[in-house]
Amino acid sequence: MGEPIETIEGWYALHDFRRIDWDTWQNLGAAQRREAVRELTALATQYHAVAPDVGSFGLYSVIGHKADLLFLHFRAEPQALWQLERRLDQGMLASLLHRPYSYFSVVELSKYLARGLNDEDARASLRKRLQPSIPDVNYVCFYPMNKRRQGNDNWYMTSRDERRDLMKGHGIIGHKYHEQVTQIITGSQGLDDWEWGVSLFADDLLPIKKLIYEMRFDEASARFADFGPFYIGLRVNPPNIAEILGG
Repeated sequence: MGEPIETIEGWYALHDFRRIDWDTWQNLGAAQRREAVRELTALATQYHAVAPDVGSFGLYSVIGHKADLLFLHFRAEPQALWQLERRLDQGMLASLLHRPYSYFSVVELSKYLARGLNDEDARASLRKRLQPSIPDVNYVCFYPMNKRRQGNDNWYMTSRDERRDLMKGHGIIGHKYHEQVTQIITGSQGLDDWEWGVSLFADDLLPIKKLIYEMRFDEASARFADFGPFYIGLRVNPPNIAEILGG
């Protein structure tokens, strides 16, 4: 049998996707729409102002039919994420913000990647990865994934050394894009329906596309990876919420 690899966990993550009921929104009076925009702008501004040592937040307008908005939160405790959800659910727009999807997970780093962290600079680097600040760039790409468990392509029946070598090759590809794409990996075994969530951030979508395409040819993905739905979001600053809602 395969042997588990220990992981180090950091902040919890919530990808909170919302779909706007546009028909109901258009039927609201002008004053109601203005008040709803004001309230949502104030709430997003509070989310965005979270101290860097407490958490991080990003708001995105989702491209395509799967959702309209993504509220992306990182916090130290699950209870904090629950409270952030409830605050949004209790606002004026609560009845208009349906939830087509959400994903709950925790920032995860394999101990393979944490070796040699004996000096302060290395430990600071580790903290930065476990308590990430959402990059201030144009786009996010999020997708969940599993490691395959089928016949000879069963990731969990391979040896530690084989998995380490496979992921090393995976990392080499990722490093080619590290100046263009920031990656945050979150683990969700026992927390959500998939095993990992992958969040990619970049100023241009094409490096994300090229990175994912190239990794499909790597054995770790070609043999062992199953992917869920992909969501693409365009970063929104809270003062621009009115533009999205047209109010």
